[in-house]
Amino acid sequence: MVRGLKRADAEVTLIDRTNHHLFQPLLYQLATALLPAGDIAPSFRAILHRQRNAHVLLGEVTGFDTAAKRVHVDLPDGRSSQVEYDTLVVAAGSRDSYFGHDEWAEHAPPMKTLEQAVDLRSKLLRAFETAVSAADPKQWLSFAVVGAGPTGVELAGQLADLARRALKGQFREIDPRDVRITLMDAVSHVLPPFSAPLREHARVKLERLGVTVMTNAMVASIDADGLTTKDGDRVEARTIIWAAGVQASPLAGKLAEATGAETDRKGKIIVNPVDCSVTDDVFAIGDMVNLNDLPGIAEPAIQEGHHVARVIKARLDGRRAKPFKYLDLGTMATISPGDAVADIKKLRLKGLIGKAAWAGVHIAFLVGWRNRAAVLAQWAWNLLTGRRAQPIILEPMQAIDRREGLAAGNRKA
Repeated sequence: MVRGLKRADAEVTLIDRTNHHLFQPLLYQLATALLPAGDIAPSFRAILHRQRNAHVLLGEVTGFDTAAKRVHVDLPDGRSSQVEYDTLVVAAGSRDSYFGHDEWAEHAPPMKTLEQAVDLRSKLLRAFETAVSAADPKQWLSFAVVGAGPTGVELAGQLADLARRALKGQFREIDPRDVRITLMDAVSHVLPPFSAPLREHARVKLERLGVTVMTNAMVASIDADGLTTKDGDRVEARTIIWAAGVQASPLAGKLAEATGAETDRKGKIIVNPVDCSVTDDVFAIGDMVNLNDLPGIAEPAIQEGHHVARVIKARLDGRRAKPFKYLDLGTMATISPGDAVADIKKLRLKGLIGKAAWAGVHIAFLVGWRNRAAVLAQWAWNLLTGRRAQPIILEPMQAIDRREGLAAGNRKA
């Protein structure tokens, strides 16, 4: 959105609590050691260094005063500040929902931020390292992914490839056949948004990769050693990844309270479908909004950002912009390095053709030609050799011990 105002007669301030733009659709590839962080999360200042009317402010937005046209921000040095605006655009994204069981996050961490993905990568790789010297290696080689939507399917597929191809030969003490990966969901099939033939293709391919697919399996409890379903089935897994429900960022509720806007059951702000506006001078875009029930994926967020930039430019020029019209590029999910499914209107793609379509769309959405070239090269290298560029654990064992000790102390208290 900011880059869309490059030639506008306006000063643009970008406020964020991180210093990078994150392309979330490829976050799971960071978590499974395929891509480095910088390839999917370039810094804002690197992206905008040639845009003279753009300014970056590192800080966390804590509230809005729409009457005074001010945004409340907590700055890195501990001070609080107020940033004035003429036009406000909020794109706060979403967060994971544990359906009222936030305590599950301790044993089934989410994967929504760069930090969470890096932590998950360390956790996955540490499980393999621990299995080498463990009395019961199979216990540490058990993984569960909760949520069989695109993110869950992609995570399970990449984890299977990591275990059976990328790490094969590097862990001679481990038999890849001992790795157990379970993908589970309360719904009746994987990839609910897709057509039935593509859902079945994905399920069959995952099972061929060694993934156990459990549908109609609602989680009832999660602990350090695994999870239990509502029907009483037990899944042993020392590493559990949450890829199920999502809800709007807390900032959506604060913006709704400040503007009097309505929200849906997931906490998303219901915006004007014509221009993504909340009020005359406040806009909201991305996963935190409900715009005609569009899916919470990258495509609507990107198109909404482009549209709001056009609306603002048109207003500055005394014109009226055309109404927002969503261009549906379809729904896609990758299963393995050489297989993906793509549901594009009446076109159903799978296998290598589906993978080519998936790769083309995701490469196009990445920011910067360097990042596009780097990601494409990593994919090609992985497809040809099975090797991954980032199989490193960043968190030292001492930090793990301190964190687990603190968590145990908190539980006793």
